[in-house]
Amino acid sequence: MRYALLFGGVSFEHEISIVSAITVKDRLNEDKIFIFCDKDREFYLVSKDNMKSKYFSSFEYKKAPKLTLKNGGFYQKSMLKEKRVEFDILLNIIHGGDGEDGKIASMLDFFGVDYIGPRVEASVLSFNKLYTKLYAQSIGVNIVDYEILKKGAYKISLDYPVIIKPLRLGSSIGVSIVKSESELEYALDVAYEFDDEVLVEPFIEGVKEYNLAGAKGSDFIFSIIEEPKKEEFLDFDKKYLDFSRDERVSEANIDSFLEENLKLEFKKIYSNLFEGALIRCDFFVIDDNIYLNEINPIPGSLANYLFDDFTSTINELSKHLPKSRSIDIKYEYINSIQKAKGK
Repeated sequence: MRYALLFGGVSFEHEISIVSAITVKDRLNEDKIFIFCDKDREFYLVSKDNMKSKYFSSFEYKKAPKLTLKNGGFYQKSMLKEKRVEFDILLNIIHGGDGEDGKIASMLDFFGVDYIGPRVEASVLSFNKLYTKLYAQSIGVNIVDYEILKKGAYKISLDYPVIIKPLRLGSSIGVSIVKSESELEYALDVAYEFDDEVLVEPFIEGVKEYNLAGAKGSDFIFSIIEEPKKEEFLDFDKKYLDFSRDERVSEANIDSFLEENLKLEFKKIYSNLFEGALIRCDFFVIDDNIYLNEINPIPGSLANYLFDDFTSTINELSKHLPKSRSIDIKYEYINSIQKAKGK
């Protein structure tokens, strides 16, 4: 099996995507090629030896061969003709905008490229935190209280402390914990720098949090359940390091009842919507009830550190990717009209 790792993209999480791809390079034990999407949305074929962060920050990548995405895959120009870049399955590792908002999924679907990652509908519902809340409610998954503020609004109805998040952003960028009204305006200004809408939620101190990743092959494949190290929240710098994790983490010390219920909630969320993707769900447990915190449709470094055998998980998922419905266009309707007109 030969995989193409697609990373970069135009988003505030561009650098995070580079870190993830470098990590997955060492954790996925299969033949791989590397396709980088830069800030101008140009595609480059990067050699394995150049998969180092400085190669991208120094713009050395611009010396790499350029690629064009068109019907059937990525193509590289040669002296006389174009040749297709050979791979079996593409891994979408573009975090944030482009990768998680549906743009890349749309292009890959349009050009008939087989890929692991969220499809368009899954991207839309998981990229926007409000849509995620509405989706969870529609399938019977608990969520914490929330309100949405639009840019220019500086009043909230929730009790303090609260957590402020840009509505369409991850990696804790623009996120603040607000413990009193005096801190609110500054925190909102920070969030509004990244999005015109923000999500406000209660900040629950000491809440139990559990992360579970998985995918659906012939059956569901689950990772271990992790209980993240407790801090108020992981800021951008800590998330940056978190995305480069490549060693298996310790399993949460929970009973089988909670484990099974976390998996049941994950199945509800994954359903058919996330078919073809490896996702991570972050849950809260409050008074023995499970609440969805976030859906990570392209988790950092594809959550490799949560799986006993990451390569087998990816290989199994690659065998069960959704296929587009084949539509046979025969122009029967137009031809029948023309025939009726005697033309």
